[in-house]
Amino acid sequence: MNPLSSTTASPVRSQPRFPAEVAAALKQAGWHPGRWEIRRAEQWADQLLGRPAPDGVPHVVFPAAIEAWAEFGGLSFDLAGAGRELARTPFLLDPLCGLHLPRTLADLSRALDSQVAPLGEEHYGQALLAIDEAGRVYSLDHTGEWYLGPDLDHAVTALLLGTRPQRLRTAADPY
Repeated sequence: MNPLSSTTASPVRSQPRFPAEVAAALKQAGWHPGRWEIRRAEQWADQLLGRPAPDGVPHVVFPAAIEAWAEFGGLSFDLAGAGRELARTPFLLDPLCGLHLPRTLADLSRALDSQVAPLGEEHYGQALLAIDEAGRVYSLDHTGEWYLGPDLDHAVTALLLGTRPQRLRTAADPY
């Protein structure tokens, strides 16, 4: 009997997880494959959930948020200058950046019909980063709400490379 025939082969990644430029920035910020700071993520969850709900609007926490915080939480990127399509800005992945914004997140949750939790901030608080239950990532600023990607890998790549996000629109606002 061949001992290797009974084991299941792990999937082989044909492409790297991140483009080289993104991988280098992630490494410089302290990320590495397998990074998993679950205790810190749980502490953030406790802080968000333990905060009295202003106006009766509490924060929500769900698996996609905890997983994002465990793998990428605490990373900070001090970016400036031209990106591929727009200027890159500094950003921080820390859910406590949204600690005082549960109503804003609840409003986005209603619009998306999906729970939304804080993820971090862009440009020293000028925009709030958020993640929904499916792992999709958004940025909210004074000009509107923006879709950064279907998961945190795409969102971080977009932020680091300076690619243009999609503006979220309603049926009443098609342009």
